[in-house]
Amino acid sequence: MFILANQPSIANQFIAEMRDIRVQQDRMRFRENLKRLGSILAYEISKSFPYEEKEITSPLASSNTLLPSSQPVLIAVLRASLPFYNGFLSVFDQSESGFIGAFRKENTSDEIQINLGYHASPSLDGKIVILADPMLATGKSFLASIEKLLEHGTPSKIHIAAAFAAPEGIQYLQNHLKIPHQFWIGVVDEKLNAQSYIVPGLGDAGDLAFGPKL
Repeated sequence: MFILANQPSIANQFIAEMRDIRVQQDRMRFRENLKRLGSILAYEISKSFPYEEKEITSPLASSNTLLPSSQPVLIAVLRASLPFYNGFLSVFDQSESGFIGAFRKENTSDEIQINLGYHASPSLDGKIVILADPMLATGKSFLASIEKLLEHGTPSKIHIAAAFAAPEGIQYLQNHLKIPHQFWIGVVDEKLNAQSYIVPGLGDAGDLAFGPKL
């Protein structure tokens, strides 16, 4: 598991601004910081890919360069992940993309229910997949999204990318995922509260990026 905040870097400033209730009033800055984290995590994930040597010809001479053997498929979980996903797309700009609508249904019971709506994806058979969602709370929406995506084929590996995560959600996915996977997290927070929100977290990432929903 890779945790970006474990090593001091400028990313800590982006994370701090996303938490800060004063800075959160600036939606454009919130989206930009989320995109920045996506770009940084994309760069880190790229180090794990298979590479092959290719000859590149410049106007003056040729040189051999290690390039990715293939591009990953990027999956965005609507709507909160769109800025985060754009960070990944800015790095993997030749990648195919898929989209899935997943949200938790609020009810009076203690059970978290996940509703899946729109989904579209290229074939995932044998592909490297990056599933990007800024908040990994209970892990149930991630698992439901992955199970739905498997209808489009079996990836060689899924990289689970989140800006903020709770230990409970990470453990839940580790217990339930049966395919090769790896976690790439901006910061792992303390816990989930009684309403299954990440603490200290930042609130609702989708609302902070795009405004409250009805």
